[in-house]
Amino acid sequence: MTERYQRIQIMEKEYPLNLLCRVFEVSRSGYHAWRTRLPSARQRANERLLAAIRQLHQGPERCYGSPRLTPELKALGHTCSENRVARLMQRHGLRAQRPKRFVPRTTDSDHDQPIALNRLAEQAAPTGPNQVWVSDLTYVLTAQGWLYLALVMDLWSRKIVGWAMTDHRRSELVLAALEMAVTHRRPTKGLIVHSDRGVQYASADTRQFLAAHGLVSSMSRAGNPYDNAWMESAIGKIKNEVLGDSLPADRALAQQQLFVGIECWYNQRRRHSALGYQSPVAFETQFMNN
Repeated sequence: MTERYQRIQIMEKEYPLNLLCRVFEVSRSGYHAWRTRLPSARQRANERLLAAIRQLHQGPERCYGSPRLTPELKALGHTCSENRVARLMQRHGLRAQRPKRFVPRTTDSDHDQPIALNRLAEQAAPTGPNQVWVSDLTYVLTAQGWLYLALVMDLWSRKIVGWAMTDHRRSELVLAALEMAVTHRRPTKGLIVHSDRGVQYASADTRQFLAAHGLVSSMSRAGNPYDNAWMESAIGKIKNEVLGDSLPADRALAQQQLFVGIECWYNQRRRHSALGYQSPVAFETQFMNN
């Protein structure tokens, strides 16, 4: 009965009360008695939970549905189940923001540089850090023009371990991201670095860098961007959840937003279903402590 009263309360501003009571088969007196009754402890808890959900949906957590929101709310001190969060969201019209449809792009590999084998085709899934990295570059439109972003991600933990941004897409951009990754992670020889067939990854400078650090190059098959779907997915999440539909005023602002989005949001806080709804940093920390 309480649920019927709550639905009437939500719709009362748009429809006559007599009609609502007739449709939901309740009496006006019963509804008024419910309205004047003090809220129960459960109702007060639901109100606090709903307020927390609304607050989270003001930030990048707007992309979260109930499975990801539930551990986030628990971390904030709320006692709740996934079903309870889902019911509250449905009742109050709260939905996870839909990401833009993923449309894979085929890299322009029209160059004469050597192409590495796709070493991930028969590679077992990584069981720890620094076994397989995936890399890619993307474009971010600003009011000042294009900003180019290169990313390196540890496939095991989904952590962005290297990144670089600039106003061009030459090989130096890719090398800067790889340099950051190698400096911070100090991988052992034999680590696989997978990318598309773009000239930036096939260039002599990039091949020399990988060889100097004992890293093994791997590249997607021709015309098959799904071979690097993990990186494509990460790029889509970062751009949609950090930048949304906004157009940064200039490259400097976009760089600042992306820096915060990568380091403070994606690595530190974003919950990944593949990691048991932990963030990459939490997942790696748990692994190191075991």
